[in-house]
Amino acid sequence: MAQKTALIIGAGPAGLTAAYKLLTETDIRPVVLEETPHIGGISRTAVYKGNRMDLGGHRFFSKNDEVMALWREIMPLQGAPARDDKLTGRAKPLASGGPDPEKTDRVMLIRDRVSRIYYLRKFFDYPISLKAQTFINMGLSRTLKAGFGYLAAAVFRREEKSLEDFYINRFGKPLYEMFFEDYTEKVWGVHPTQIAPDWGAQRVKGLSLMKALVTVLKKPFVKNQDGKKVETSLIEQFYYPKKGPGQLWELLAGLIIGLGGEIRLNTKVTALQSSNGRITALTAESGGRSETLTADYFLSSMPVKDLVLGLGDGVPADVRETAAALPYRDFITVGLLVSKLELVNETTIKTLSGIVPDCWIYIQERDVKLGRLQIFNNWSPYMVRDPENTVFVGLEYFCTEGDALWTMDDKAFIDFAAGELEKIGVIRRENVLDGVRINVKKAYPAYFGAYAQFDRVRSYLDTFSNLYCIGRNGQHKYNNMDHSMLTAMEAVRAIREGKTSKADIWNVNTEAEYHETKK
Repeated sequence: MAQKTALIIGAGPAGLTAAYKLLTETDIRPVVLEETPHIGGISRTAVYKGNRMDLGGHRFFSKNDEVMALWREIMPLQGAPARDDKLTGRAKPLASGGPDPEKTDRVMLIRDRVSRIYYLRKFFDYPISLKAQTFINMGLSRTLKAGFGYLAAAVFRREEKSLEDFYINRFGKPLYEMFFEDYTEKVWGVHPTQIAPDWGAQRVKGLSLMKALVTVLKKPFVKNQDGKKVETSLIEQFYYPKKGPGQLWELLAGLIIGLGGEIRLNTKVTALQSSNGRITALTAESGGRSETLTADYFLSSMPVKDLVLGLGDGVPADVRETAAALPYRDFITVGLLVSKLELVNETTIKTLSGIVPDCWIYIQERDVKLGRLQIFNNWSPYMVRDPENTVFVGLEYFCTEGDALWTMDDKAFIDFAAGELEKIGVIRRENVLDGVRINVKKAYPAYFGAYAQFDRVRSYLDTFSNLYCIGRNGQHKYNNMDHSMLTAMEAVRAIREGKTSKADIWNVNTEAEYHETKK
């Protein structure tokens, strides 16, 4: 009998994980079709003049042991200190017999998680903590308002009809207005009153001022079995490929090809054909030519909007209209190479050149459009060509394809971004050495507008027995990288075991505890 095949749309974390799992756990041959010339989707590493950019920032951490094991299988953990740890004397756990990152590239580093909020030109912990410095930074008036606001929210609970209700119930209105309202609108382009509470339930599950207070009160008294104080629930370290997330996905792509799979870049899926409740073929365009491909299974990580459009006129009108109106948020990142930062490192963490230790910083300032700032030197010293004398930062902007930010000229946008960073005291313009700008379409599936009717789209797609929707865009769900991988693993499991229900695939990251918690 002829070998069965699977066509996988998209070479991001979900698509590549699906291909690898099909090759190692079944006798099905995968063919991956990727619209762009890049491997890794939004998890790719962009390279500019020897400096590397992590689009979106990707920590390699998961509560799921299967995901962690796959990452370690692809890239072994470091067995010797990385360059910055060696020069600063920072201690890190090392894997016995693991590779030396100074001598080889195929190595996973262990990095410290440092992430803070920049507000009022000061640093606050992320998530907000109840440390004395938090109240000092806020000032007496804001602190009192926050306290009384939280008490009011605890007594008068809101029905959670929107993301605003979700936040106010957990933090009180003053803290919501300080740390969530403007930033959320900056990210999504709409006010939190217009966003479904689903987003908060998925992304900030378990976080609240009460939880922070209980943690502070219990911490001095709680011991583990060895009599030592317990670690905090939010992860303090994570894995990271030496040269950024794209390095891991490029390695996995090589393994897939070595095992007999196929990956076609610059290949756009434009249509899908169906018959009797099954997808029978798809049409793919590459190099100006169109080709019809058939397979036994179809796994899609392409945006749901495009998938439904590609299914043609047979789609029910209500499903077609809902899918066409599904909202997305697009993304622009600017890489700036600077000779120095103006921010002072007031932490106890030693860093190269004394820069602040943050991997990324949430910019809550109301007078700039900048949403988040990455410092690539801290992700990995090997992301920067000269990490001891330069700093490579990534400025992240959230926008909508076609708007004023999206269509701005590259040179003008880089100059605009540098000006914003100078305005809030992070750099001086004269210290900018170089810059690059990258646009990313449909980076964030959004939870407002037509999303309220998404269930009807999901139900329709589930009628095709051999179609599996995986990944962030494939499910229109703001998944982390590990969750996208898990949707692929569940899809392969369903194929292998002959399951007809797609529930386990869709349920990834819906019932789990807060995504950064691991007991």
